[in-house]
Amino acid sequence: MCGGAERKNFLSALKLTEASGLYYNKYNLCIQNTKRAEMGRNMKREITLKAHGKINLGLDVLRRLENGYHELRMIMQSVKLADEVGLKRLETDEIRIKTGCSKIPCGKHNLAYKAARLMRENYKITEGVEITIEKKIPVGAGMAGGSADCAAVLKGMNGLFELGLTEEELKKEGVKLGADVPFCIMEGTALSEGIGEALTKLETPPECILLLAKPDIEVSTAYVYQNLHLERLERHPDIDGIMKAINEGSLEELCTRLENVLESVTGAEYPVIGEMEELMKAEGALQAVMSGSGPTVFGIFREKEKAERAERKMKEKYPAGEVFLSGFWGREAR
Repeated sequence: MCGGAERKNFLSALKLTEASGLYYNKYNLCIQNTKRAEMGRNMKREITLKAHGKINLGLDVLRRLENGYHELRMIMQSVKLADEVGLKRLETDEIRIKTGCSKIPCGKHNLAYKAARLMRENYKITEGVEITIEKKIPVGAGMAGGSADCAAVLKGMNGLFELGLTEEELKKEGVKLGADVPFCIMEGTALSEGIGEALTKLETPPECILLLAKPDIEVSTAYVYQNLHLERLERHPDIDGIMKAINEGSLEELCTRLENVLESVTGAEYPVIGEMEELMKAEGALQAVMSGSGPTVFGIFREKEKAERAERKMKEKYPAGEVFLSGFWGREAR
């Protein structure tokens, strides 16, 4: 049994020990909260990316597949004209789309929305995201503007939430949303095969001035492919020749081979496409051709003065259209 003095000393020591433990636990909790706050400050809350448009230097359709798609062989090229896509983390569990462009949906039918939803579901992201799209690429132009925004969101989600996905892994996610999305993730210059998802990186073509012009018409991609009769075609684009010209760095040889098999449908339905091409060539373009299923036409110029003069003439003749000066954009520009 303890005496009175010993018992008093024991209880005092016990209280001191309990107090020390309490202080220690409070100190640890303070350190942990400080670390969490520091991590929160260091973690990206916002990110902004450029979503570059694309043109087709050559587009060939080889055959119709049983699933309704078409087997393609084409040369895809990124251009300097780009949308700006911003992503911001939200504490609320939602996806918001903000844009000043009335031509694109802001809800679940937007490809950018679908990209964010895919990443949240596949990688267990609990936070929401706000996506702001500043449109520069014409809508429904055959320039993969929607796919480019979709690709930017996939890359942005990867960076914002530190998922650590490689470009190849992102392309595998992208093809679930659209055939052009893997190229828009990769960007630059590429041979595109299959339905557009099989990509082989190429060198960037020689520098030039691009004049891009979209007439004030809407083209249905489904209509174009449905009315493409491969058995009636007398020729196909020289895709191998285009690659050879790119490898040799010859802009002239490249321009002699530019061709788009879909123009046999879209150009016949909308004569304005051929008119725009002829105007560009009359003003000094080395060549002019339609991109994708249309209706955008691009002309390739060596001299900036000639391209600027053609731009003025195009705006005068087609005031309701959308006309831009641009250029090739390569991966080395990153």
